[in-house]
Amino acid sequence: MSAGEPEAEARPVAEISYADASAELDEIIRQLDEGLVDVDVLESRFRRAIEIVEELDRRIRGARERVDALMPRLDALGGEAGASGTPPA
Repeated sequence: MSAGEPEAEARPVAEISYADASAELDEIIRQLDEGLVDVDVLESRFRRAIEIVEELDRRIRGARERVDALMPRLDALGGEAGASGTPPA
């Protein structure tokens, strides 16, 4: 996506991978830092960056919740290994 490309053509953030969204955010930040964003699209680039940050944060929080939900199972397996002296199969 070029600095002057209309945001209407951008894919919804929820439809792109975490890595691609992160790379797009890095590119937007680079363009902003280097002053490569035309004033006519400045607001839309900021809006897109915010949308990406919010989506990435949502995904991180979701992953953390899923991992936290699995921890009791892992702890239980660890307790079984300690009780028998051998790791579970």
